[in-house]
Amino acid sequence: MAGRLNRATRDRAGVYNRSMIIDSLLDTDLYKFTMMQVVLHQFPGAQVEYRFKCRNPGIDLAPFVDEIRAEVRHLCTLRFTEAELEYLRGLRFIKSDFVDFLGLFQMNAKYVTVQPSEAVPGEIEIVVRGPWLHTILFEIPLLAIVNETYFRNTQRHPDYAAGRRRLLDKIGLIRNDDTLAGMRVADYGTRRRFSRDWHEEVILGLREELGDNFAGTSNVLFAMRHAVTPLGTMAHEYLQACQALGPRLRDSQTFGFEVWAREYRGDLGIALSDTYGMQAFFRDFDLYFCKLFDGARHDSGDPFEWGEKLIAHYESLRIDPRTKTLIFSDSLNVPLAISLYKRFASRTRLAFGIGTNLTNDMGFTPLQIVIKMVRCNGQPVAKLSDTPEKTMCDDPAYLAYLRQVFQVAVP
Repeated sequence: MAGRLNRATRDRAGVYNRSMIIDSLLDTDLYKFTMMQVVLHQFPGAQVEYRFKCRNPGIDLAPFVDEIRAEVRHLCTLRFTEAELEYLRGLRFIKSDFVDFLGLFQMNAKYVTVQPSEAVPGEIEIVVRGPWLHTILFEIPLLAIVNETYFRNTQRHPDYAAGRRRLLDKIGLIRNDDTLAGMRVADYGTRRRFSRDWHEEVILGLREELGDNFAGTSNVLFAMRHAVTPLGTMAHEYLQACQALGPRLRDSQTFGFEVWAREYRGDLGIALSDTYGMQAFFRDFDLYFCKLFDGARHDSGDPFEWGEKLIAHYESLRIDPRTKTLIFSDSLNVPLAISLYKRFASRTRLAFGIGTNLTNDMGFTPLQIVIKMVRCNGQPVAKLSDTPEKTMCDDPAYLAYLRQVFQVAVP
């Protein structure tokens, strides 16, 4: 077991490889490509702004600004290879004109600024601003760059053996319990991974040791490289942008779902449920959308409460919840996923996306970092999360108005 789990890091003798962090534009999450295709076809002229935030108090990232900038410059030299383009072309929901566009695509550093914060010592400011079509792919590699740059400078001799033991313990919780034979776990850990090599090693361990319990990965590069299923649909930025792109603000969530269904026509049918909170989602996710979409994804608030309420919502519309899929992906660890599986497995279809707890459980406190869209076409946009600390908006007046429009109380 140790030999199999050790493939990606065994030559490093416990010391970081100083090569560039991102060496492929496929080293990102699938939902970046699925959203980018919608942008190309539906919103090619949209202009957006993203901002970075580190939620951990007292983290000093300022010493690494020059190193992060160098990584960004390298990222912007990369192009999709022919093999990568052919892999994308083989995914049935990816259209040929989009792959042709990616064949010409290159990221541009002029859209990104990285600098020390003038307001808070030790913090850094990362701003991505420009055409949505040409900036959408920055988020995931930028977060992976910040993470790995921080840890390879602050934790120069990580204990990989201990990390492997923790991973094996998590795998054992599932593999050794016959009642969990139907449980499906996926890796969602690209953005906050300890390192690229460790991420790959985790995926190899999950694939080889979990067997049918391993559903796949959100990371497209590793899905291609290791013949596992790439997973993902939409993220909050898509529904947030619809606040500026739709016909009116109150209809922005339903507008986003309609456009998505028109683009994919039955594929990628998992709706993101928490852009405006649970109750606003249920008001919009009516009989039409409940039948149109295969299920929904949970990403904030109490997961047990969300699961119970979504099942009740389906039942109130006379839809059998056993025909729908509930995906849990908010700050999951394996024990929590197991508890959710045991609560809901007999009542609906389930899947679990586990991120940081798989790819950054190395004995150090993970960075809780995000890059969120804050403006689209010059207008503020925001997420009204069921977890209040996840709300991120630079315009308090707009946030208050958004709460009023969607009838979301101040937490």
